[in-house]
Amino acid sequence: MTNSDSRHAGNRPTLLAWGGLILALAALLLGGAAGLGHRAGLWSYTSGFALMGVAALAGLAALVANVIAGLRIRRLQPRPPLRVAVLGGVLGAIVVSLPANQLRLGMSLPRIHDITTDTANPPPFVAIAPLRADSPNPSSYAGESVARQQLASYPQVVPHFYNANRHVVFNEAVEIVRGRGWMAVATDDDGGRIEASVMSRWFGFVDDVVIRVAETPQGTRVDMRSKSRVGQSDLGANAERVRTFLAELDQQLSY
Repeated sequence: MTNSDSRHAGNRPTLLAWGGLILALAALLLGGAAGLGHRAGLWSYTSGFALMGVAALAGLAALVANVIAGLRIRRLQPRPPLRVAVLGGVLGAIVVSLPANQLRLGMSLPRIHDITTDTANPPPFVAIAPLRADSPNPSSYAGESVARQQLASYPQVVPHFYNANRHVVFNEAVEIVRGRGWMAVATDDDGGRIEASVMSRWFGFVDDVVIRVAETPQGTRVDMRSKSRVGQSDLGANAERVRTFLAELDQQLSY
């Protein structure tokens, strides 16, 4: 093989690595735009998910291209730098990992989007109900079928009880809501009801929360409900929101 042939043979994996890197960057930008475009009102969330799928395929192609390029570069003498192939492979893997993780969660978790600590008498949405009028998911609770699925998958979502005065617990809950940056829609101390909305950072999905604080013989009882406005499955987001909120309330009232 002539020196010219050797140079051409060495250029091919290098060009493949650069092509893979460019494809990975394009996939990363497309994946980011998929959610931000929906948040800006440019397209529906289903179109955003479709764009994410395209981005994931592009990321997978970039990952494969850079793995092949890297293996070929390692066999060359003298060896061109591997940095481009490694960076392209890492970016491609990042783009693929998010939808892959969402798919894994979607297959392992129930297709529900309404989580409450009280499935027999869930806290109702009052002030938020009109805001959900045009949402695909109504504000009403679906009932026993959802309750059974929640109990099987999220048995840790239960009411919390406190020895503190009801108004103290209520005020602490309001402070946590505000500290988390949720949009408080209603704070009714007399009725023991807090309603708020939470917007996701990427797609701008809105979930609604209602917290009920009541006096009982066992102490001040706090129930919480979190429900998505769109989508069949919440990928565990509402259960995690309830769990972490009540854990923070426990910590604040443990003094």
